Amino acid sequence: MKLARLGEIGHEIPVLIDGDRHLDLSGVISDIDATTLALDLPALVAAADLPELAGAAEMRIGAPIARPSAIICIGMNYAAHAAESGSAPPSTPIVFLKTPNTVGGPNDPVDVPRKSEKTDWEVELGVVIGERALYLDSPADSRKHVAGYLVANDLSERTFQIEESGGQWSKGKSAPGFSPLGPWLVTADEVDPSNLRLRSWVNGEPRQDSSTADLIFDVDFLIWHLSQYMALETGDVVLTGTPEGVALSGRFPYISAGDVVEIEIEGLGRQRQVFGQA
Repeated sequence: MKLARLGEIGHEIPVLIDGDRHLDLSGVISDIDATTLALDLPALVAAADLPELAGAAEMRIGAPIARPSAIICIGMNYAAHAAESGSAPPSTPIVFLKTPNTVGGPNDPVDVPRKSEKTDWEVELGVVIGERALYLDSPADSRKHVAGYLVANDLSERTFQIEESGGQWSKGKSAPGFSPLGPWLVTADEVDPSNLRLRSWVNGEPRQDSSTADLIFDVDFLIWHLSQYMALETGDVVLTGTPEGVALSGRFPYISAGDVVEIEIEGLGRQRQVFGQA
């Protein structure tokens, strides 16, 4: 299933995307969130006569998951990105957190933070947790805890992240709107996360072009690994890292007001952010 949320902020309507049709799920579920993901959605949808949502094509696209309790992120998870950042590939996953209030829709405008000179883009595969995961026995147990996958832009302010960090990265990761998600949540049964093409563009010029096949730590390992240290709750989002081709490499300029960033993952959709100035 391909799930989305359409409408203005705080008033999004859950929909099921069926080809060109947007089927209104609001008669079946109140939202796409932790409560909903704990239900048997396929059974509920199969038993319902879902109407088309009028005017869907003109509506704002919201983040496809509402109110995650946590956004857990993996750093340096592509060897080429670690190299362009001046680091060796990690021997164990690097973990940091973004605040949940950074979540935005895939096409919502985003402001470059005040005093920022190094705002950067990062296309990433996002994993949405469908069932609480804690102390999993092995990576083979991970998939049954995954609800689905989505496109994420792990926007970052590199001065805040690195030079003013105090040793932690979250200062550079948590400005308003710094976690655009979507446009869709595609359920796990329809996605093979092991070989998806990821791309990004700035003002129409190509930047990143890689594949999740190049992940150092794959999805199964990451969910298992994280569960050894924390409880992943239903509706939480895990961002799996970005490939090479970001401004931190020194090969491209950082984002300025007026720039347009687009990112895409094969089968999961495309985002477009126009940047302003805070």
